Amino acid sequence: MMAPPAGNASPVVAYWHVWTDDGGISHQARCALDRFEWQAIGAAAPQWNDEQPAGDATIVFTVLPAGWVGEWHENPAPQWIVPLSGRWWVEAMDGVRVEMGPGDLSLGEDQGCIADVAGRQGHRSGTAGDEPAVLMTIRLHGAPVRRPCHFR
Repeated sequence: MMAPPAGNASPVVAYWHVWTDDGGISHQARCALDRFEWQAIGAAAPQWNDEQPAGDATIVFTVLPAGWVGEWHENPAPQWIVPLSGRWWVEAMDGVRVEMGPGDLSLGEDQGCIADVAGRQGHRSGTAGDEPAVLMTIRLHGAPVRRPCHFR
């Protein structure tokens, strides 16, 4: 097998994780995929791969119009959210608000939140700027883990 290019250490790919603690409060944590291995897939040249646990998933493409705001809600299932174009933001119950665009990743896993005294439950999200945000979501068919950064 071909060795990785000289000076090319295993990559680290950052993502945002919206998760729920045991008290039912949503948070956002900056996490990283950091278990890449140099390997070939089929007859292709070797590449860096960080294979995640297998499971069923549903892919949904979403277009959020400019000015769109989704008030407090939980993700429908644990899901990876990949912005394809435009920009969008996510605000968790702990007050952390993150804006993302193409090249960013988010793991939405805030199921089971408990509404606070202000009626906030889960997260808010919306478009940023004057163009739609096109997102690809990969809904995982499994239970939320309830701790940050468990995908590595």
